Amino acid sequence: MRSTAHHADVIIIGAGIAGLSAAHLLTRAGVGVSVLEAAPTVGGRLATREVDGFRLDLLGPLLCASWPELTGTPGLGTPELREFAPGVLVHSEGRRHRTADLRSARGALRAVRTRSSAPHLAPGGSGSDLRLVSRAGLGGRGAEPGTTGVKSTGLRSAGLRSTGLRNSRTVSDAIDRARLGAALSRLAATPTARLLARPERTALAALAAGQMPARTVDGVLRPLLSALLGDPGLTTSSRCADLALRDYARGGLCVPAGGSGTLPDLLAAALPPGTVRTGVHVTAAGITTVRTKEHGELGCRSLLLATGAGAAAELLPGLRVPAFRPVTVLHHTAPVPPPTGRSLVLDGDRSGPVAYTAVMSEVDPSRAPEGRTLVTSTVLGTPPPDLDRSVRTHLARLYGTPTDDWELLAAHHDPEAVPAMEAPHDPHRPVRVLAGLYVCGDHRDTSTVQGALHSGRRAAEAILTDLGVRPAHGEGTGLREAA
Repeated sequence: MRSTAHHADVIIIGAGIAGLSAAHLLTRAGVGVSVLEAAPTVGGRLATREVDGFRLDLLGPLLCASWPELTGTPGLGTPELREFAPGVLVHSEGRRHRTADLRSARGALRAVRTRSSAPHLAPGGSGSDLRLVSRAGLGGRGAEPGTTGVKSTGLRSAGLRSTGLRNSRTVSDAIDRARLGAALSRLAATPTARLLARPERTALAALAAGQMPARTVDGVLRPLLSALLGDPGLTTSSRCADLALRDYARGGLCVPAGGSGTLPDLLAAALPPGTVRTGVHVTAAGITTVRTKEHGELGCRSLLLATGAGAAAELLPGLRVPAFRPVTVLHHTAPVPPPTGRSLVLDGDRSGPVAYTAVMSEVDPSRAPEGRTLVTSTVLGTPPPDLDRSVRTHLARLYGTPTDDWELLAAHHDPEAVPAMEAPHDPHRPVRVLAGLYVCGDHRDTSTVQGALHSGRRAAEAILTDLGVRPAHGEGTGLREAA
Protein backbone atom coordinates (compact mmCIF):
# COMPACT_ATOMS: atom_id res chain seq x y z
CA MET A 1 0.00 0.00 0.00
CA ARG A 2 3.02 2.30 0.25
CA SER A 3 3.70 4.51 -2.78
CA THR A 4 7.37 5.23 -2.01
CA ALA A 5 9.98 4.12 0.50
CA HIS A 6 9.28 7.27 2.51
CA HIS A 7 5.50 6.91 2.63
CA ALA A 8 3.27 4.80 4.84
CA ASP A 9 -0.40 4.31 5.50
CA VAL A 10 0.14 5.48 9.09
CA ILE A 11 3.02 7.55 10.44
CA ILE A 12 3.54 7.31 14.18
CA ILE A 13 5.58 10.06 15.84
CA GLY A 14 7.25 8.75 18.97
CA ALA A 15 8.76 5.33 19.70
CA GLY A 16 7.66 4.96 23.29
CA ILE A 17 5.68 1.92 24.34
CA ALA A 18 2.35 3.56 23.39
CA GLY A 19 3.43 4.19 19.80
CA LEU A 20 5.24 0.87 19.45
CA SER A 21 2.27 -1.13 20.76
CA ALA A 22 -0.03 0.70 18.32
CA ALA A 23 2.42 -0.07 15.48
CA HIS A 24 2.17 -3.79 16.24
CA LEU A 25 -1.60 -3.85 16.07
CA LEU A 26 -1.59 -1.89 12.81
CA THR A 27 1.08 -3.96 11.07
CA ARG A 28 -0.64 -7.20 12.11
CA ALA A 29 -3.74 -5.91 10.32
CA GLY A 30 -1.73 -5.35 7.14
CA VAL A 31 -1.40 -1.57 7.43
CA GLY A 32 1.91 0.03 6.40
CA VAL A 33 3.46 1.85 9.36
CA SER A 34 6.49 4.10 9.86
CA VAL A 35 7.53 5.04 13.39
CA LEU A 36 9.65 8.20 13.67
CA GLU A 37 11.68 8.86 16.82
CA ALA A 38 13.87 11.92 17.45
CA ALA A 39 16.04 10.22 20.07
CA PRO A 40 18.82 7.81 19.06
CA THR A 41 17.05 4.95 20.86
CA VAL A 42 13.46 3.83 21.43
CA GLY A 43 11.62 3.86 24.72
CA GLY A 44 11.15 7.49 25.70
CA ARG A 45 11.06 7.66 29.50
CA LEU A 46 11.35 3.88 29.72
CA ALA A 47 15.08 3.88 29.04
CA THR A 48 17.90 1.89 30.64
CA ARG A 49 21.55 2.98 30.52
CA GLU A 50 24.62 0.88 31.25
CA VAL A 51 27.24 2.38 33.59
CA ASP A 52 30.28 0.31 34.65
CA GLY A 53 28.35 -2.91 34.10
CA PHE A 54 25.26 -1.70 36.00
CA ARG A 55 21.94 -1.39 34.15
CA LEU A 56 20.28 1.78 35.43
CA ASP A 57 16.71 2.88 34.72
CA LEU A 58 16.18 6.58 34.03
CA LEU A 59 12.70 6.39 35.52
CA GLY A 60 12.04 2.80 36.47
CA PRO A 61 8.32 2.82 37.36
CA LEU A 62 6.92 0.06 39.51
CA LEU A 63 4.90 -2.49 37.55
CA CYS A 64 2.11 -4.79 38.68
CA ALA A 65 2.30 -8.38 37.45
CA SER A 66 -1.51 -8.44 37.17
CA TRP A 67 -1.61 -5.89 34.33
CA PRO A 68 -3.14 -7.69 31.32
CA GLU A 69 -1.26 -5.44 28.86
CA LEU A 70 2.07 -6.85 30.06
CA THR A 71 1.16 -10.26 28.66
CA GLY A 72 -1.50 -9.37 26.08
CA THR A 73 0.32 -6.79 23.96
CA PRO A 74 1.53 -8.14 20.60
CA GLY A 75 5.31 -7.96 20.37
CA LEU A 76 5.93 -8.23 24.09
CA GLY A 77 5.33 -11.96 24.17
CA THR A 78 5.82 -13.01 27.77
CA PRO A 79 8.32 -10.51 29.19
CA GLU A 80 10.66 -11.77 31.86
CA LEU A 81 9.59 -10.10 35.09
CA ARG A 82 11.35 -9.99 38.44
CA GLU A 83 9.06 -9.83 41.46
CA PHE A 84 9.63 -7.96 44.69
CA ALA A 85 9.10 -9.85 47.93
CA PRO A 86 5.39 -10.12 48.87
CA GLY A 87 4.17 -7.11 50.80
CA VAL A 88 6.35 -4.07 51.46
CA LEU A 89 8.65 -2.94 54.26
CA VAL A 90 7.46 0.33 55.79
CA HIS A 91 9.88 2.35 57.91
CA SER A 92 7.93 4.13 60.61
CA GLU A 93 8.81 5.37 64.10
CA GLY A 94 12.34 4.08 63.86
CA ARG A 95 11.58 0.52 62.79
CA ARG A 96 10.62 -1.45 59.69
CA HIS A 97 7.51 -3.59 59.53
CA ARG A 98 6.10 -5.68 56.72
CA THR A 99 2.58 -5.44 55.35
CA ALA A 100 0.47 -8.54 54.82
CA ASP A 101 1.71 -11.16 52.37
CA LEU A 102 -0.45 -10.54 49.33
CA ARG A 103 -0.21 -14.11 48.15
CA SER A 104 -3.50 -14.48 50.02
CA ALA A 105 -4.98 -11.77 47.78
CA ARG A 106 -3.83 -13.63 44.69
CA GLY A 107 -5.52 -16.73 46.03
CA ALA A 108 -8.72 -14.76 46.51
CA LEU A 109 -8.56 -13.58 42.91
CA ARG A 110 -8.09 -17.12 41.60
CA ALA A 111 -11.07 -18.18 43.68
CA VAL A 112 -13.20 -15.44 42.16
CA ARG A 113 -12.36 -16.69 38.68
CA THR A 114 -13.28 -20.26 39.50
CA ARG A 115 -16.06 -20.04 42.10
CA SER A 116 -19.12 -17.87 41.84
CA SER A 117 -19.41 -17.86 45.62
CA ALA A 118 -16.01 -16.23 46.14
CA PRO A 119 -15.72 -13.05 48.25
CA HIS A 120 -16.66 -9.88 46.42
CA LEU A 121 -17.44 -6.25 47.08
CA ALA A 122 -21.12 -5.62 47.49
CA PRO A 123 -22.70 -3.85 44.50
CA GLY A 124 -23.83 -0.28 44.78
CA GLY A 125 -22.94 1.73 47.82
CA SER A 126 -21.21 5.09 47.98
CA GLY A 127 -17.66 6.24 48.30
CA SER A 128 -14.42 5.09 46.76
CA ASP A 129 -13.03 1.60 47.19
CA LEU A 130 -10.18 3.24 49.06
CA ARG A 131 -12.78 3.74 51.72
CA LEU A 132 -13.86 0.14 51.41
CA VAL A 133 -10.24 -0.90 51.91
CA SER A 134 -10.56 0.47 55.40
CA ARG A 135 -13.69 -1.61 56.01
CA ALA A 136 -11.98 -4.96 56.18
CA GLY A 137 -13.40 -5.37 59.65
CA LEU A 138 -13.30 -8.32 61.99
CA GLY A 139 -16.75 -9.56 61.02
CA GLY A 140 -18.16 -6.04 61.41
CA ARG A 141 -19.71 -3.66 58.89
CA GLY A 142 -17.03 -4.32 56.31
CA ALA A 143 -17.46 -8.12 56.26
CA GLU A 144 -18.97 -9.22 52.96
CA PRO A 145 -21.16 -12.25 52.37
CA GLY A 146 -19.04 -15.30 51.79
CA THR A 147 -15.97 -14.00 53.64
CA THR A 148 -14.66 -15.33 56.90
CA GLY A 149 -13.30 -12.13 58.39
CA VAL A 150 -9.70 -11.95 59.54
CA LYS A 151 -9.18 -15.69 59.61
CA SER A 152 -9.62 -15.91 55.81
CA THR A 153 -6.82 -13.43 55.10
CA GLY A 154 -4.24 -15.33 57.00
CA LEU A 155 -3.09 -14.48 60.49
CA ARG A 156 -0.06 -16.42 59.35
CA SER A 157 0.83 -13.56 56.97
CA ALA A 158 0.17 -11.07 59.76
CA GLY A 159 2.90 -12.76 61.78
CA LEU A 160 0.86 -14.16 64.68
CA ARG A 161 1.96 -17.76 64.30
CA SER A 162 5.65 -16.91 64.34
CA THR A 163 5.70 -14.05 66.87
CA GLY A 164 2.88 -14.98 69.22
CA LEU A 165 0.51 -12.65 71.09
CA ARG A 166 3.06 -11.11 73.38
CA ASN A 167 1.60 -7.69 74.11
CA SER A 168 -1.14 -5.30 73.10
CA ARG A 169 1.07 -3.62 70.47
CA THR A 170 1.77 -6.96 68.81
CA VAL A 171 -1.93 -7.85 68.82
CA SER A 172 -2.92 -4.43 67.48
CA ASP A 173 -0.36 -4.50 64.67
CA ALA A 174 -1.33 -8.04 63.69
CA ILE A 175 -5.03 -7.19 63.60
CA ASP A 176 -4.36 -4.11 61.47
CA ARG A 177 -2.32 -6.13 59.00
CA ALA A 178 -4.98 -8.82 58.84
CA ARG A 179 -7.74 -6.26 58.22
CA LEU A 180 -5.69 -4.64 55.47
CA GLY A 181 -5.02 -8.02 53.87
CA ALA A 182 -8.73 -8.87 53.97
CA ALA A 183 -9.71 -5.60 52.29
CA LEU A 184 -7.04 -5.95 49.60
CA SER A 185 -8.22 -9.49 48.87
CA ARG A 186 -11.76 -8.23 48.25
CA LEU A 187 -10.50 -5.27 46.23
CA ALA A 188 -8.54 -7.68 44.02
CA ALA A 189 -11.83 -9.24 42.91
CA THR A 190 -13.49 -5.97 41.90
CA PRO A 191 -13.91 -5.39 38.13
CA THR A 192 -12.75 -2.16 36.51
CA ALA A 193 -16.24 -0.98 35.56
CA ARG A 194 -17.34 -1.03 39.19
CA LEU A 195 -14.31 0.96 40.31
CA LEU A 196 -14.85 3.61 37.63
CA ALA A 197 -18.51 3.94 38.62
CA ARG A 198 -17.62 5.01 42.17
CA PRO A 199 -17.98 8.65 43.27
CA GLU A 200 -14.74 10.53 42.64
CA ARG A 201 -12.62 12.54 45.05
CA THR A 202 -8.92 12.87 45.77
CA ALA A 203 -7.11 9.76 46.91
CA LEU A 204 -6.19 11.48 50.19
CA ALA A 205 -9.80 12.41 50.88
CA ALA A 206 -10.90 8.84 50.18
CA LEU A 207 -8.37 7.51 52.67
CA ALA A 208 -9.42 10.06 55.30
CA ALA A 209 -13.09 9.08 54.89
CA GLY A 210 -12.40 5.44 55.71
CA GLN A 211 -12.49 3.51 58.95
CA MET A 212 -9.00 1.99 58.95
CA PRO A 213 -6.92 3.17 61.94
CA ALA A 214 -4.88 6.29 61.24
CA ARG A 215 -1.65 4.37 61.86
CA THR A 216 -2.50 2.03 58.97
CA VAL A 217 -3.57 4.86 56.67
CA ASP A 218 -0.56 7.06 57.37
CA GLY A 219 1.94 4.29 57.96
CA VAL A 220 1.04 1.91 55.11
CA LEU A 221 -1.61 2.99 52.61
CA ARG A 222 -0.44 6.55 52.09
CA PRO A 223 3.23 5.73 51.37
CA LEU A 224 2.21 2.74 49.24
CA LEU A 225 -0.16 4.77 47.08
CA SER A 226 2.37 7.60 46.80
CA ALA A 227 4.85 5.10 45.36
CA LEU A 228 2.33 3.50 42.99
CA LEU A 229 1.03 6.85 41.71
CA GLY A 230 4.19 8.98 41.88
CA ASP A 231 2.10 11.47 43.87
CA PRO A 232 3.32 12.42 47.37
CA GLY A 233 0.31 14.69 48.02
CA LEU A 234 -2.25 12.09 46.85
CA THR A 235 -4.28 14.63 44.89
CA THR A 236 -4.78 11.91 42.27
CA SER A 237 -8.34 10.84 41.46
CA SER A 238 -9.58 8.20 43.88
CA ARG A 239 -10.72 6.10 40.91
CA CYS A 240 -7.18 5.96 39.55
CA ALA A 241 -5.90 5.18 43.03
CA ASP A 242 -8.45 2.37 43.33
CA LEU A 243 -7.20 0.88 40.06
CA ALA A 244 -3.58 1.09 41.18
CA LEU A 245 -4.26 -0.47 44.57
CA ARG A 246 -6.46 -3.17 43.01
CA ASP A 247 -3.73 -4.10 40.53
CA TYR A 248 -1.16 -4.21 43.33
CA ALA A 249 -3.42 -6.48 45.38
CA ARG A 250 -3.88 -8.78 42.41
CA GLY A 251 -0.28 -9.23 41.37
CA GLY A 252 2.22 -7.55 43.66
CA LEU A 253 5.12 -5.52 42.33
CA CYS A 254 7.66 -6.41 39.65
CA VAL A 255 10.18 -4.93 37.23
CA PRO A 256 11.37 -6.18 33.81
CA ALA A 257 14.54 -8.27 33.91
CA GLY A 258 17.47 -6.22 32.67
CA GLY A 259 15.77 -2.86 33.10
CA SER A 260 12.62 -1.05 32.03
CA GLY A 261 14.13 -0.40 28.62
CA THR A 262 13.69 -4.07 27.72
CA LEU A 263 9.95 -3.51 27.16
CA PRO A 264 10.27 -0.99 24.29
CA ASP A 265 13.30 -2.91 22.98
CA LEU A 266 11.16 -6.05 22.69
CA LEU A 267 8.38 -4.16 20.92
CA ALA A 268 10.75 -2.49 18.44
CA ALA A 269 12.66 -5.70 17.65
CA ALA A 270 9.44 -7.57 16.84
CA LEU A 271 8.29 -5.03 14.21
CA PRO A 272 9.16 -5.52 10.51
CA PRO A 273 12.67 -4.28 9.66
CA GLY A 274 12.75 -0.59 8.80
CA THR A 275 9.50 0.23 10.59
CA VAL A 276 11.20 2.21 13.37
CA ARG A 277 13.50 5.06 12.34
CA THR A 278 15.41 6.81 15.13
CA GLY A 279 17.18 10.17 14.91
CA VAL A 280 14.34 11.67 12.84
CA HIS A 281 13.17 15.11 14.00
CA VAL A 282 9.62 16.10 13.02
CA THR A 283 9.14 19.85 12.59
CA ALA A 284 5.51 19.95 11.40
CA ALA A 285 2.68 17.47 11.13
CA GLY A 286 -0.71 17.26 9.46
CA ILE A 287 -3.20 14.52 8.68
CA THR A 288 -1.55 13.50 5.40
CA THR A 289 1.99 14.90 5.63
CA VAL A 290 4.85 15.06 8.09
CA ARG A 291 7.85 17.34 7.63
CA THR A 292 11.21 16.24 9.03
CA LYS A 293 14.66 17.81 9.23
CA GLU A 294 16.37 14.76 7.80
CA HIS A 295 14.02 13.50 5.07
CA GLY A 296 11.84 16.42 4.08
CA GLU A 297 8.14 15.78 3.63
CA LEU A 298 6.65 12.32 4.14
CA GLY A 299 3.13 11.38 3.10
CA CYS A 300 0.60 9.22 4.95
CA ARG A 301 -3.10 8.46 5.20
CA SER A 302 -3.28 8.86 8.99
CA LEU A 303 -1.06 10.35 11.68
CA LEU A 304 -0.66 9.17 15.26
CA LEU A 305 1.08 11.40 17.81
CA ALA A 306 2.58 9.06 20.40
CA THR A 307 4.94 11.50 22.10
CA GLY A 308 4.71 13.01 25.55
CA ALA A 309 1.92 15.53 26.11
CA GLY A 310 4.19 18.56 25.78
CA ALA A 311 5.76 17.46 22.49
CA ALA A 312 2.35 16.49 21.12
CA ALA A 313 0.98 19.97 21.91
CA GLU A 314 3.88 21.59 20.05
CA LEU A 315 2.92 19.71 16.89
CA LEU A 316 -0.80 20.04 17.50
CA PRO A 317 -1.53 23.48 19.06
CA GLY A 318 -4.59 23.47 21.27
CA LEU A 319 -4.04 20.00 22.65
CA ARG A 320 -4.52 20.05 26.41
CA VAL A 321 -1.33 19.56 28.40
CA PRO A 322 -1.78 18.20 31.93
CA ALA A 323 0.26 19.16 34.96
CA PHE A 324 3.22 16.92 35.69
CA ARG A 325 4.83 15.41 38.75
CA PRO A 326 8.64 15.46 38.87
CA VAL A 327 10.56 12.31 39.76
CA THR A 328 14.25 11.86 40.56
CA VAL A 329 15.89 8.42 40.51
CA LEU A 330 19.26 7.76 42.15
CA HIS A 331 21.42 4.66 41.84
CA HIS A 332 24.05 3.81 44.47
CA THR A 333 26.43 0.92 44.86
CA ALA A 334 27.22 -0.29 48.37
CA PRO A 335 30.07 -2.49 49.65
CA VAL A 336 27.54 -4.75 51.43
CA PRO A 337 23.87 -5.15 50.46
CA PRO A 338 21.41 -3.80 53.06
CA PRO A 339 19.54 -6.59 54.89
CA THR A 340 16.16 -6.10 53.21
CA GLY A 341 16.40 -8.73 50.45
CA ARG A 342 13.92 -8.23 47.59
CA SER A 343 11.59 -5.96 49.55
CA LEU A 344 10.43 -2.51 48.53
CA VAL A 345 11.14 -0.11 51.42
CA LEU A 346 8.71 2.78 51.96
CA ASP A 347 9.14 5.85 54.17
CA GLY A 348 6.03 5.83 56.32
CA ASP A 349 7.08 8.93 58.28
CA ARG A 350 7.85 11.07 55.19
CA SER A 351 10.94 12.18 57.10
CA GLY A 352 13.25 12.62 54.14
CA PRO A 353 13.44 12.99 50.37
CA VAL A 354 13.23 9.26 49.52
CA ALA A 355 9.71 7.96 48.93
CA TYR A 356 10.77 4.36 48.24
CA THR A 357 13.93 2.38 47.68
CA ALA A 358 15.06 -1.20 47.02
CA VAL A 359 18.20 -3.28 46.63
CA MET A 360 17.64 -3.84 42.92
CA SER A 361 20.54 -6.27 42.59
CA GLU A 362 18.55 -8.58 44.87
CA VAL A 363 15.28 -8.12 42.96
CA ASP A 364 16.96 -8.45 39.54
CA PRO A 365 20.57 -9.71 39.67
CA SER A 366 21.07 -8.93 35.95
CA ARG A 367 21.14 -5.21 36.78
CA ALA A 368 24.49 -5.37 38.56
CA PRO A 369 27.85 -7.08 37.91
CA GLU A 370 28.32 -10.29 39.84
CA GLY A 371 29.18 -9.61 43.45
CA ARG A 372 28.17 -5.92 43.26
CA THR A 373 25.22 -4.22 44.96
CA LEU A 374 22.80 -1.80 43.30
CA VAL A 375 20.44 0.31 45.43
CA THR A 376 17.85 2.35 43.53
CA SER A 377 15.91 5.12 45.29
CA THR A 378 13.15 7.44 44.11
CA VAL A 379 12.49 11.02 45.17
CA LEU A 380 9.01 12.34 44.41
CA GLY A 381 8.51 16.07 43.92
CA THR A 382 11.18 18.76 43.89
CA PRO A 383 14.54 17.27 44.94
CA PRO A 384 16.66 18.94 47.65
CA PRO A 385 19.67 21.02 46.54
CA ASP A 386 22.22 18.72 48.25
CA LEU A 387 20.63 15.68 46.64
CA ASP A 388 23.17 12.90 47.16
CA ARG A 389 24.02 13.80 50.77
CA SER A 390 20.36 14.20 51.76
CA VAL A 391 19.40 10.93 50.10
CA ARG A 392 22.24 8.92 51.64
CA THR A 393 21.42 10.34 55.09
CA HIS A 394 17.81 9.28 54.65
CA LEU A 395 18.78 5.85 53.30
CA ALA A 396 20.89 5.25 56.40
CA ARG A 397 17.73 5.57 58.50
CA LEU A 398 15.54 3.53 56.15
CA TYR A 399 18.00 0.62 55.89
CA GLY A 400 19.47 0.92 59.38
CA THR A 401 23.03 0.84 58.05
CA PRO A 402 25.76 3.45 57.41
CA THR A 403 25.86 4.86 53.90
CA ASP A 404 28.96 7.07 54.05
CA ASP A 405 30.89 4.71 51.77
CA TRP A 406 28.08 4.31 49.21
CA GLU A 407 28.98 5.50 45.72
CA LEU A 408 26.55 7.42 43.52
CA LEU A 409 26.46 5.83 40.08
CA ALA A 410 23.90 8.11 38.46
CA ALA A 411 21.00 10.44 39.22
CA HIS A 412 18.28 11.34 36.75
CA HIS A 413 15.66 14.07 37.24
CA ASP A 414 12.59 14.26 35.01
CA PRO A 415 10.33 17.29 35.66
CA GLU A 416 7.58 15.72 33.51
CA ALA A 417 7.89 12.12 34.65
CA VAL A 418 4.26 11.50 35.61
CA PRO A 419 1.20 13.23 34.12
CA ALA A 420 -1.08 14.29 36.96
CA MET A 421 -4.42 12.48 37.25
CA GLU A 422 -6.20 14.89 39.55
CA ALA A 423 -9.92 14.56 40.12
CA PRO A 424 -11.95 14.69 38.00
CA HIS A 425 -9.95 12.49 35.66
CA ASP A 426 -11.14 10.61 32.59
CA PRO A 427 -9.00 7.46 32.20
CA HIS A 428 -10.29 7.00 28.65
CA ARG A 429 -9.69 10.41 27.09
CA PRO A 430 -10.45 10.38 23.35
CA VAL A 431 -7.56 9.27 21.15
CA ARG A 432 -9.22 10.44 17.91
CA VAL A 433 -8.82 14.19 17.41
CA LEU A 434 -10.55 13.87 14.03
CA ALA A 435 -10.58 11.24 11.30
CA GLY A 436 -6.97 10.74 10.25
CA LEU A 437 -5.41 12.42 13.31
CA TYR A 438 -4.91 10.56 16.60
CA VAL A 439 -3.08 10.97 19.93
CA CYS A 440 -2.01 8.31 22.43
CA GLY A 441 0.16 8.05 25.52
CA ASP A 442 -0.18 7.78 29.27
CA HIS A 443 -1.58 11.34 29.32
CA ARG A 444 -4.67 10.02 27.47
CA ASP A 445 -5.29 7.19 29.92
CA THR A 446 -3.64 6.61 33.29
CA SER A 447 -0.07 7.69 33.97
CA THR A 448 1.30 4.16 34.14
CA VAL A 449 2.98 1.72 31.78
CA GLN A 450 -0.38 -0.03 31.53
CA GLY A 451 -2.07 3.27 30.66
CA ALA A 452 0.41 3.91 27.83
CA LEU A 453 -0.07 0.42 26.38
CA HIS A 454 -3.84 0.65 26.70
CA SER A 455 -4.00 4.05 24.96
CA GLY A 456 -1.85 2.70 22.12
CA ARG A 457 -4.33 -0.14 21.67
CA ARG A 458 -7.29 2.25 21.65
CA ALA A 459 -5.61 4.49 19.08
CA ALA A 460 -4.79 1.56 16.78
CA GLU A 461 -8.37 0.32 16.97
CA ALA A 462 -9.69 3.80 16.10
CA ILE A 463 -7.32 4.05 13.10
CA LEU A 464 -8.34 0.63 11.78
CA THR A 465 -12.01 1.54 12.14
CA ASP A 466 -11.57 4.78 10.20
CA LEU A 467 -9.51 3.08 7.49
CA GLY A 468 -12.11 0.34 7.18
CA VAL A 469 -9.56 -2.38 7.99
CA ARG A 470 -10.43 -5.39 10.13
CA PRO A 471 -8.10 -6.13 13.05
CA ALA A 472 -5.90 -9.20 12.80
CA HIS A 473 -7.60 -12.46 13.78
CA GLY A 474 -7.59 -12.94 17.54
CA GLU A 475 -7.01 -9.27 18.39
CA GLY A 476 -9.54 -8.51 21.09
CA THR A 477 -10.46 -5.09 22.40
CA GLY A 478 -10.43 -3.67 25.87
CA LEU A 479 -8.00 -5.83 27.80
CA ARG A 480 -8.52 -3.63 30.82
CA GLU A 481 -12.29 -3.67 30.55
CA ALA A 482 -12.18 -7.46 30.55
CA ALA A 483 -10.33 -7.29 33.82
